[in-house]
Parts: sequence; structure tokens; C-alpha cells
Amino acid sequence: MVAWLGKGTVEIPRRRFLRLLAAALALPAVSQTARAQGYPSRPITIVVGFAAGAATDTIGRVIAERMKISLGQPVIVENVTGATGTIAAGRVARAAPDGYTLSLGNDSANVMAGAVYALKYDLLNDFEPVALLSTGPYVFTARKTIPANDLKNLIAWLKANPDKATMGGNPPYAAGVFFQRETGTRFQFVPYPRGAAAGILDLVAGQIDMAIYDPIASLPQVRAGTIKAFGVTTKTTALSAPNIPTLDEAGLPGFDITQWIGLWAPKGTPKNIIARLNAVVTSALADPMVRARLADLAQEAIPRDKQTPEALGAFHKAETEKWWPIIKAANIRGE
Repeated sequence: MVAWLGKGTVEIPRRRFLRLLAAALALPAVSQTARAQGYPSRPITIVVGFAAGAATDTIGRVIAERMKISLGQPVIVENVTGATGTIAAGRVARAAPDGYTLSLGNDSANVMAGAVYALKYDLLNDFEPVALLSTGPYVFTARKTIPANDLKNLIAWLKANPDKATMGGNPPYAAGVFFQRETGTRFQFVPYPRGAAAGILDLVAGQIDMAIYDPIASLPQVRAGTIKAFGVTTKTTALSAPNIPTLDEAGLPGFDITQWIGLWAPKGTPKNIIARLNAVVTSALADPMVRARLADLAQEAIPRDKQTPEALGAFHKAETEKWWPIIKAANIRGE
């Protein structure tokens, strides 16, 4: 066998040449495996698309604190707000697939927003699922002065005043669109793409009529008596607010919309890094202190058999197939 070396040639036995070639071709895989085996060797960043103090952010910090103990490296939560979490997800989609930049997202950013915004990445195919973390309800609320005290009378008032009422929320307003479809009501949506805080303040001030937000944003004002709660969106009541009925119980049979939170890595992240991250997350979710903190936030840890990357991938796909047709039919567009 003759091989070129600079200006000259050298004779190399064919068998040895093939061994050298195979070794050269294997170097990238060996290097990737070596990096994965030494993982993590530096801090990890979890990118969250919502402001500090929001439900997704708060849950992310609870999990990150426990992950830090298991991984032996700092786990930093970085807030990148705007466009209903899609700016943050886009940053992770473009990040190196090495396990050091992760995306903590939810049903709004990782499913609903894809039907509204023209994204430069694919929510299903440009990420590696790590684990589904928790689920919880949204709370259907209204301004204190709205002329209704129960869901039946609220629906009657909305029907008597079509297109006059306003609802605040994060685009794409999936729960609001579903509510309209189920009740035959019509009202206007007011966007608050940076999070719930501004929407709740406007609801308290009477600048908007209704809102559907997570319990972290809604319940303090409900308890203070500054807004009204008409129900939670899941089939079971919230552990942190057992006195608020479900919308199903209040008069909308079958109404069930769940807030959920998951963790993803960039596409192409090595499988053993995904496995390591998944093991750390499942360990965190098994911690009684973490589960108690989630309960305080009206969230419940996912059952252990649903915490796998495969389960998150399948669930994410099913949620996309369920909600995209509903949102697209409502012709909602991102601001």
C-alpha cells in the first residue's frame, strides 16, 4: 500500500493502513464518548423563557438546586423572556449538543407557541427530551367587579355581550380558545407574552375582564379578594386551593387543560448524557422535599414510569397533535 506523506511517498502494509484509517475515523466518536464520560466538568445552564418568579422559573430553580447536589457542578437558571418562551427555546436549539445548555419549557412555549409563531427551529425535532417534570392546573379568574359570581352567570354575561369582554394571557391562549369553543362565547384576547405578572396587575386594576394563569400568579390575588376565581382547568382541584372548583364541576363537563413542565437538551446530545441528566432529574423528583415544594406551587411530580425521555417525547407529540388544530382554527397570530 502506498500512502502520500508531504512531498514523498511511503510504503505501508495494507492491513496496517486499514487499522490506521479505522482509528482515524473513530476519533470523533471516541472524543464524544470521552467527553460524555467526564460529564459534567463545568457549570450547566438551564434556559427558562419566563421571568424570575413565574411558575416555570420557580419549578426550574427547585429542580436545579437538587440537580446541583447530584452532579457536583453549579446548575444555573438563566431567564430569557419574550415571545412566550420561544426566544429561550431557540437559544437552546442553536447551542452545542454537549449537555451544558438545557431548555426548561412548558405547554405554552413548547407546544402552543409553535402554532402561533413562525419559528426558525422545530419544537419536536430540534431537541432531545430529558424528562417530564410536573403537571398542574391553570386558574380561570376575572376582575372583582365583573357582574357574575359563578361560571353559569359568567357565561350568560359573555353571551349577552359578545366581543366586548377581554381576556389576558400568554399567547396563544389555548385555554381561552377552548373555553370559547365549549361555551359558544366570544371575547377579545390581550397579549402578555412576557409572563403573568403584568396580566394579573391589569386584571386587579380592571383593565382586562378575565385571565387564565397558573396558581402562582393567580392565587395570591384570589386570596386577597382583589380578583374572582371561577375554577381550575384540570379535572381535579388544586391541592393548594381545594375550595376552588374545577371548571368541570362548575358547569363545563370534560373541560381539562393541564399545565406541564419538561426538560430538553439540543438535538444530538449524546445518549449517555441524556441518561445521566434523566437519572439526576428522577432522583430530584423522588426527593420528599422537592415534592412538597412542588405541591406548594400547585404542581405534582410526574409518576416515575412517565419520567423517561421516551415518555416526554411521546407526550410532547400527542399534545402538539391535540392543540395545534384548535389554535390554528382560531387564526391566532403571534405579535
